[in-house]
Amino acid sequence: MRESDVLIVGAGPSGLVLTLWLKAFGVNVRIVDAASGPGTTSRALAVQARTLELYRQLDLAQPVIENGHPIQFFNIWTEGEHRGRIPLGAIGSGLTPYPFFHIYPQDRHEQLLVERLAAAGLLVDRNLTLTGFDEHADHVEARLVDADGHEERCAARWLVGCDGARSAVRNAIGVGFPGGTYRQVFYVADIEGDSPALNGELNLDLDESDLLAVFATAPRGRGRLVGTVREDHAEHAETLKFSDVSKRAIDNLMISVHMVNWFSTYRVHHRVAEHFRRGRAFLVGDAGHIHSPAGGQGMNTGIGDAINLAWKLAAVIEGQAPDGLLDSYEAERLPFARRLVDTTDRAFSFLTADGPVAEIVRTGIAPRLMPLIGKMPGTREFLFRTISQTVLHYRHGPLNSGHAGKVHGGDRLPWVRYDRGDNFAPLPKPGWQAHVYGSARPDLLSWCALHGVPLRQYDWHAECAAAGLEHDAVYLLRPDTYVGLASPRASIEGLDTYLRANALRL
Repeated sequence: MRESDVLIVGAGPSGLVLTLWLKAFGVNVRIVDAASGPGTTSRALAVQARTLELYRQLDLAQPVIENGHPIQFFNIWTEGEHRGRIPLGAIGSGLTPYPFFHIYPQDRHEQLLVERLAAAGLLVDRNLTLTGFDEHADHVEARLVDADGHEERCAARWLVGCDGARSAVRNAIGVGFPGGTYRQVFYVADIEGDSPALNGELNLDLDESDLLAVFATAPRGRGRLVGTVREDHAEHAETLKFSDVSKRAIDNLMISVHMVNWFSTYRVHHRVAEHFRRGRAFLVGDAGHIHSPAGGQGMNTGIGDAINLAWKLAAVIEGQAPDGLLDSYEAERLPFARRLVDTTDRAFSFLTADGPVAEIVRTGIAPRLMPLIGKMPGTREFLFRTISQTVLHYRHGPLNSGHAGKVHGGDRLPWVRYDRGDNFAPLPKPGWQAHVYGSARPDLLSWCALHGVPLRQYDWHAECAAAGLEHDAVYLLRPDTYVGLASPRASIEGLDTYLRANALRL
């Protein structure tokens, strides 16, 4: 019987990222997928700044940037009239090394991750479907069936379902998936053509009856259309062709379609699993939460799940922490998923609401206000922080404590730029690290050397204070670069207490 430390079911972005991170930690990991190969359709598009920050830890950020497309402007239309052009550009300047909104289609994204896995000596086991598993005291025994119906049994200490909204892992562990489905049917089409809206920017047309968003996938002439299906076609959405969808908004944006490279229809769901862990099984990505595409959050949230879980599994497997550490995965990620679904639900409901009042707000008031609001610095920063997921924190999680300056345990470390780089430079291998902005005391140097924790000292300057950091404080960073402990006095006793309280052995 084939054995591994972790068996991952599902080779979408979340599963591939989880596998890459576990491999970087030296974990014996196996990943299986029912499909015969990586996805060939673009599906998710946006890669948010926080994802790029985390990708930098494994040298993935640069190829995503080089092969993707930044969105510089957001255009608002109503019924064929251009109502405003909001500059985005470096909207998050000073907050992150990636202060922009970035498009990188999922098919290319998955191919990059698969290539990185292959370079690390690991391939996805294809054409394998999980049909069930049995849990034992120290492992699970999974049943996998190949395309010819042959069953394989394999063992793993831990099982992770990255297998999407219809997750076999979630069904096997009996976790509920409460939520609902919006009544509207939507279509998505990747096209090539001509239009003022195929200009390398983001375009949104708000119509009385139609909604159409155009996401640029190239500087000109290519994009993704996301729009509503006519109500009289909605009952038979699965059989529709591009020629069947409503053309009102398409005509409003003067889109002349030369080629349709991909077309699909779908209903939007909003659901969050009741638990992200049960026994030796975990849920990651769409297996645990699905929501509207508003804000481009879905794939990025799944990747965040994967990285949060990866270092914790590695710590338990390597004997650096007890199994209880794994409970913090649900404690940190489930509340965020619930907030995210609630936020995207409100945005989506506004965009798709019916009735005369909703139409007046959507086509009359909102197009006038949005360009004005989009120019306000405070609003722009709030928008970027929210969509980029750089505002996400785990302050109320069980692993995080203390505060120094404005930074609390559980916060994303603030980004600070220096003449020769920044404070987000990755370690040679992901792991714990300590930061001091100013001078580290000798006993802190000794403590870090004893525990094998890299200590990084950065010169103190005005940008450190502006970012909320405190002079000479110590910030102990988890392997996912969130602050585990913030100590204003750089107390060795405080560091030891933190490790004892969380039963961590670094």
